[in-house]
Amino acid sequence: MVPVVSIVGQRSNSGKTTLLVKLLAEAKRRGWRVAAVKHDVHGFEMDKPGKDTWRFAQAGADVVVISSPEKIAMIEKVQEERTLEQVLERIRDVDLIFTEGYKHGNQPRIEVFRSEVHQELLSKPEQLLAIASDVRFELGVPCFDLDDAQGICDFLASKYGLK
Repeated sequence: MVPVVSIVGQRSNSGKTTLLVKLLAEAKRRGWRVAAVKHDVHGFEMDKPGKDTWRFAQAGADVVVISSPEKIAMIEKVQEERTLEQVLERIRDVDLIFTEGYKHGNQPRIEVFRSEVHQELLSKPEQLLAIASDVRFELGVPCFDLDDAQGICDFLASKYGLK
């Protein structure tokens, strides 16, 4: 089973994406294969108007795939939002999966807490793997500095047996 770690925070502009980008870079430096899953409650557009894949979707394709020697992407129209578990089932050949934006999910989480943005933690202590913050918490879970991607990856490597 591939470990899944959710990066969560109370609200937008809490530093979740900034931390996740640092964690991904550190994970890649270590040679890990990693996936990142972003939840967007507002919906999103990935295809550029006028491009072939956009034209295929406009013509009615329910699934559009573009493939090259370097990468593959699939855009699928859905009738209802997929659960995180359903999304995770599609991810293969990685050592670790990070998610961002699934703050109501039940995955182990690292909460980002910045004192200038937050008043209290979003998560209950039992939901937390760790905290990344500019202040210290004594909740029985590791508390890392917001910039300590190396320390967080060391912790994840130890917890999940990643090489």
